[in-house]
Amino acid sequence: MFFVLKKKSVIVCVCILLVALVAATSIGIIATSGEVSAKRLVPIYSVARDDNKVALTFDCAWGADKTRLIMDEMEKNGYKCTFFVTGFWVDANGELVKEIHSRGHQVANHSENHLHLGSASQSTVDKEIDLTAQKIEALTGEYPKYFRAPFGEYDNGLIKSLNERQTECIQWSVDSLDWKGLSGKEIADRVSNKIKCGDIVLFHNNSDHILDALPIIMLTLKNKNLTAVRVDELVYKDNFVINGEGKQIKNS
Repeated sequence: MFFVLKKKSVIVCVCILLVALVAATSIGIIATSGEVSAKRLVPIYSVARDDNKVALTFDCAWGADKTRLIMDEMEKNGYKCTFFVTGFWVDANGELVKEIHSRGHQVANHSENHLHLGSASQSTVDKEIDLTAQKIEALTGEYPKYFRAPFGEYDNGLIKSLNERQTECIQWSVDSLDWKGLSGKEIADRVSNKIKCGDIVLFHNNSDHILDALPIIMLTLKNKNLTAVRVDELVYKDNFVINGEGKQIKNS
């Protein structure tokens, strides 16, 4: 009888230890996940503002023939915008880069070769940032302080590299999906139904129907009392935080 009781006691103790071990492991996993989450770096998707400003941005990688007409449409309405340019686009359109800058629009960095940087080595990431930044600075006289990752792919390594260069990683809160071949009205409706103060809108400078969409979007901005400005006129330069959703918020 004594042996049986002892055996049962051992089994009970083992069970208790196993339960405790599982619980401790679970807590450890949760704590570890929390630590990883807390250290995750996030780009700027939008900005908390109350002055009715928005940023219209155009990624430039292939084609350039619509770029001047985009600027014409923006300027006709008293607006400015930002062009995120790749290095190979700069190589092919150096004079246009100068013109974008001279007309008061912003030239920002979109990498050298439009690679998937999320799977690239750190040395490749650094080169993708630096080569295009140098080209832009050589043509405009200004080092680009804003970068958009190709395909919107980013990780902590990319953002840390940008932070070392005092450069902000810029995403978007409204995607026009103009690259999908949508009609001008479809692009305009998509943007018009979503856009609000503090938004950053993604377009492409040579999408099929961007020039059909822009006049409608300009009218929407007027009707909503919104003003389109450059990214550097929308985001805060210092004393800010970026929340988990990528909204940049000014510290009070």
